[in-house]
Order: sequence, then structure tokens, then C-alpha cells
Amino acid sequence: MTDTIAMVGAGQAALQTADNLRRSGFTGQLVMIGEEAYPAYQRPPLSKKYLAGELPLERMWIKPPAFYETQQIDLRLNVRVNAIHRDRQEIELSKGSPVRYDQLLLATGAAPRQSTAPGASLSGIHVLRSIEDTDRIRARLQSGSRVVIVGGGYMGLEVAATCRSLGCEVDVIEMGERVMNRVVAPVISDFFTSEHRRAGVRIHLSTTVSGFLSAPADPSRVAAVLASDGTEYPADEVIVAMGVQPNIALAVAAGLDCENGIAIDETCRTSDSRIFAAGDCCSQFNPRAGKRIRLESVDNAFEQAKTVAANMLGTRTVHNKLPWFWSDQYDLKILIVGLNIDYDQVVLRGLPDSRSFSCAYLKEGRLIALDCINNAKDYMAAKKVIADRPLCDPKKLADPSIPLKDVIS
Repeated sequence: MTDTIAMVGAGQAALQTADNLRRSGFTGQLVMIGEEAYPAYQRPPLSKKYLAGELPLERMWIKPPAFYETQQIDLRLNVRVNAIHRDRQEIELSKGSPVRYDQLLLATGAAPRQSTAPGASLSGIHVLRSIEDTDRIRARLQSGSRVVIVGGGYMGLEVAATCRSLGCEVDVIEMGERVMNRVVAPVISDFFTSEHRRAGVRIHLSTTVSGFLSAPADPSRVAAVLASDGTEYPADEVIVAMGVQPNIALAVAAGLDCENGIAIDETCRTSDSRIFAAGDCCSQFNPRAGKRIRLESVDNAFEQAKTVAANMLGTRTVHNKLPWFWSDQYDLKILIVGLNIDYDQVVLRGLPDSRSFSCAYLKEGRLIALDCINNAKDYMAAKKVIADRPLCDPKKLADPSIPLKDVIS
């Protein structure tokens, strides 16, 4: 009989697990432990509406504060977990008495990669992962502020779009040959590069950062970003958006198997049968990709949490949902369905100049993923057809007037 379920982490995955446990009739003790000062909140708006000042703090909560009391969740914030003692099924905390668990969820999330270039500790150099990060950045931004963003992935470009909407001067420094180079096809990279440049963002490709410079008047604060070719980019604020790395230190110290995150099986269980993991911190074998991968998305955290709750209560459930992601930049919404890993063909549905089109990814003639830019119709259809990796007719696929379901061979 499970009497106490503890959760290390108080974000999306932990909250959804707790919610599902209560909805499924679990009446035992739920303990949720988070390092931040806030209960579970939405992270996607941090680089968009919340950074722009368009979304108040109280609308960031995933559940209202009263939810934790009504659902009898022992929520402990501003508390760090020092260690997990698997031998006695106990969690050692930075303050307060240890918590004993019958089952445990690790939902520790991920942390932004920090720059290691000289001068990276100067004031005015930020990462963006939490409410506190965004509040700190927003307080410094004003029309005319010179903002340099290091990294041209989703986060970097979302921040660039938001900063431009606030009237800032923006430079994006990307070490790759194109923006979002790890996640989209070249045609999508080129489209978004053009859109950002049209909005006034200066994008510098194949450029690496060799250091951060301060001004003689204030040697403690950043004044410019130094590129490896010697170019200096003046900066009032610098935002490092170089991706994230999973928070696995606790799992490693506890002796759990880790591989690009905490290693979990198809039921979201770790190498310890009493311990589960969900969200950005864990990696799982994906049959569609044919290998173990780690997914950073709200949807993945949500779906894995449902799987965890079911298995904690004894109903064996496998996590095999088709992943999807999104990004908002200016008035452009890109919705991504599936995984384009190892694709060998790209087919456009519509013209990029229309600002409403899709990019289909095929592997050996099978449709494996779709990027939909301002194209909700294709997105909704893709969620239904891509799961089976269907064979399709590329000529029909390239005709946006033909519904996606009708291009299947």
C-alpha cells in the first residue's frame, strides 16, 4: 500500500502527477518540494508575454494557490533537496525534517547552459528560465536598450522578437550556419531569419563569442560582447540562450542510471522501481526515433505525468504519445508535430512568402513530422496522421489544396 508519494520539483510535471493521483482516488500523503519561491507556473510565456509585461504574475499559475490546500498537497517551496537515500527511502532537505517516501517522482527539470567565456560573470549577463530571471531582465529593458542574445534557437529568437516589440536594439549571435539549426530544416531557418531581419533584428551567423567586455566607467558591468573575429557588439544587456541541460545531480548521487538525463523505461520508471521521473530531466527510448531521447516541452511533461500517476497506482501504462511543440515569434506561430530525426526529404506545402505554410519531413517515403507556420489546419490533421508514420505521395503532399489526410498512399 502506498501511503506517501513525494515529488522533487514543483513544476508542470509534478503538479500534473499530483492532480492525476487525486483525480484517480489516491488519498495518501502527497509532498511536493520545490527550490523556487513560486508554485507551478507556465514557463513558455517567460520569453514572450510575461517578458513583454502583457501577462500579470497571477495569470502565470497553472493551478490557483488554493488548489494545493483543497487537494491536500504538502507544498514546500524555497526548499532544496540535498540527497535521496534510497536504502531507507528518505529525502534529505536543506531545511526541515527528512521526508520518507513509498514512491518518489523526480521532476527536477533542466537548467540553462551558462557561458564560460571570459567576463561571463559580469553584471548584465542573464539567462532566462524562471520568473525571477524574467523579472530581472524586464526591469532593465526600455526602448532603445541594446540587447545582445547569444544563441539563435527557439528561446533566443522568442526573446529577440519580444525585445523588438519593446523597442530594443537587438543583435543575435549564433555559432551555427543557420538559426534553429538543430530542430528545423534550412528552409524554415531561412524564413525565420528573414522575418527577424525584416523586424530589425541583426542576426550574425557562424559567429562565436570569445568574451564579454566591461566599460572603464563601470568595470563590473557588461558593455559589449566580443566575437572571435574581433567584432564588438555593444550591449546594455546580454541574454545567454544556449539551451539547457537536465538537472540530474541528485539522481547521479543516488546511483540511478542516467543517459542524457535520468534514464526511464516506457512506464517512466527509473532504475529504482520505487522512483519515477518526468519532464525535461529525463530521457526515454522513443520507438519512432529508434533511440533514447530527451524532450523539452510542456506537452511531454503533461503526458509523462499522466503515465507516472497511473503506474504509481498500479495500472501499468506506457508513455508513447506523439510529441508536439510550439513557438511564437511576432505574429508567427510555429506548431511542430512529430520528430524529424534522420529525415531524408523535405516537402513544402505552400509558399513561405504567404506566411502560412507547412514543411513536411519524410523518411523513406513516410511522413514523420510537420512544421506548421500559421497553419492550424495542417497541424490538427498532422496530429491524427503522423502517429502511424504513413507512406505518402510527395506530389500530393506539396499541394496545400489537398487535405493532409488525402496525401496518404
